[in-house]
Amino acid sequence: MEEVAIRPVALERVCQALDPHCLDALRRGARKAHRLLKHRTIWNVNSTARGGGVAEMLQPLLAYALGLGVDVRWLVIEGEPGFFTVTKRIHNLLHGHPGDGGVLDGREHEIYTAALNRNMADLVARIRPGDIVLCHDPQTAGLIDVLRRAGAIVIWRCHIGHDRLNDLTRQAWAFLAPYLRDADHYVFSRRAYVPEVIDAGRVDIIAPSIDPLSPKNQPLTPEAVHAILATAGIFNGTFDLSKALFTREDGTTGCVAHAADIIRLGPVPEPDEKVVLQVSRWDHLKDPVHVMYGFARHTRYERAALILAGPNVSAVADDPEGGQVLDEVTAAWRELPHELRKKVHIACLPMADREENAAIVNALQRRADVVVQKSLHEGFGLTVTEAMWKDRAVVASAVGGIQDQITDGTEGLLLRDPSDLPAFGTALDRLLGDSELTCTLGRNARLRVQKDFLFSRHLLQYLRLLEKLLAPSAKARVRKAV
Repeated sequence: MEEVAIRPVALERVCQALDPHCLDALRRGARKAHRLLKHRTIWNVNSTARGGGVAEMLQPLLAYALGLGVDVRWLVIEGEPGFFTVTKRIHNLLHGHPGDGGVLDGREHEIYTAALNRNMADLVARIRPGDIVLCHDPQTAGLIDVLRRAGAIVIWRCHIGHDRLNDLTRQAWAFLAPYLRDADHYVFSRRAYVPEVIDAGRVDIIAPSIDPLSPKNQPLTPEAVHAILATAGIFNGTFDLSKALFTREDGTTGCVAHAADIIRLGPVPEPDEKVVLQVSRWDHLKDPVHVMYGFARHTRYERAALILAGPNVSAVADDPEGGQVLDEVTAAWRELPHELRKKVHIACLPMADREENAAIVNALQRRADVVVQKSLHEGFGLTVTEAMWKDRAVVASAVGGIQDQITDGTEGLLLRDPSDLPAFGTALDRLLGDSELTCTLGRNARLRVQKDFLFSRHLLQYLRLLEKLLAPSAKARVRKAV
């Protein structure tokens, strides 16, 4: 297993971004955590150190926890392509999407358990009795039984789900149920995601969050935005490395130096041209082909360009469908009429340096006039939170956790039916043509994130959960089940 290096970040670094009452609560919480945890370590186990929302959240949460003196660690399981094909199938089914159309039967159980068994010895060798392990998402569910037998307190953290159970979601939960039943506790992002196979009495609801000073969310000057995007080859400009700068998580200065792979026809967007952006993994659930069709065929605003941005597909180990989806997007783009194709830019962002990648996304979101997340299904939608923090006007689907972030017409515009491309085009035209509305929505969006979706709230909710689990009566109850 890979242990991800985490650098502690002092709370003082983020003082200006947090309310003083929140800072005081975090400091009090840290003192309480020291008394509560004593010699325990909190382990987080997931399937990738980069790419995707779980890795995005873990990095700052664990860094601030370390800075507060809490012993936290992060492990990444190893798996071969067959394992990730199975877990991607589970992922799609939990979202109510058929994915590759494959089944989950005895053969898939064999592939799943064999891959996790190869991680077991290394994992158990690190865990001490009484340690707390957060296993994230379906890839790790098969570790729960062995961890509990090793004496750990195990929390299964599920970041995905669907608001309504159907035959597809039931198939996925039936596959996972035998692995999940012995967890001490469960954490979901939304109450609607909790399935019937989970004991509702052992569930907490904790929404995701962002770090306002991470490379993806920190303030950038207009000069830095311009220099970063020019250096990455996404917009025209001088390759001035002295200005393509950002602050790394350890406080040092980073410089964007790698270029994106761009698929485009003709020139880059002009300085006075409006920009619509969707940035996400190359994933069918993000619906990038129909984002492109909706923009190209159903917007009347002439002076606008669409940028579809995602990671270099070779760098995201736990998503075997990324290359296929990117190929589909590219093929659909090539079929567009010449004049429409010129308005769409496909950008595969460099992943050699995780923080550099985040800085490029930050600059893209700040350059965009409208940020889109037209997902068919969405666990939460951190790209929405990130754009809202940057005062961007957002057009997003009314699915999953996006509904918890945006009130339609207040913090953004919601699409009740993500497949309604004319309605999508109308929403884009409304924002592209009304700068006063975009400013109002963006201002409200930032305030909403400030109130509900920063890491400080997230850490304090975890502390309350640990207090509950480590109370004497709770410890006796959960250990009795081993």
